[in-house]
Amino acid sequence: MTQAPDALGESAAPTPYDLLGGEAMVRAFCARFYHLMDSLPGAAACRAVHPASLERAEQRLYEYLTGWLGGPPLYTSQYGHPRLRMRHMGASIGDEEIKGWLLCFHQAWAEHVPPSPLSSTIVERVEGLAWHMANRA
Repeated sequence: MTQAPDALGESAAPTPYDLLGGEAMVRAFCARFYHLMDSLPGAAACRAVHPASLERAEQRLYEYLTGWLGGPPLYTSQYGHPRLRMRHMGASIGDEEIKGWLLCFHQAWAEHVPPSPLSSTIVERVEGLAWHMANRA
């Protein structure tokens, strides 16, 4: 397990990224998430706002989650501040799209991350962020 260095270069406490399994877990989670989006009937509305290939979306989610969980800042070093709501404005996102996205998230998360207080906190924050993406009634 890696530990993020603090301002003095000394090892700090492990990050959520470390505690949840690092790169291997995030990659496996993202792959499963987009497989579910492609296959679950309940995710059809969410799938419909994505391009035919989910490869780029999967890579960006991997990059974003890696940094968001405290791993290397892959997304921000490549694209700058996430500005997630702004970046998603081109897609019509309402209740059905969010419910489909969360369906995939919850199933993939449950398959790759054991229950824990940390996991529960992350899920709660992701749910809030998902609902924040809504841009239509």
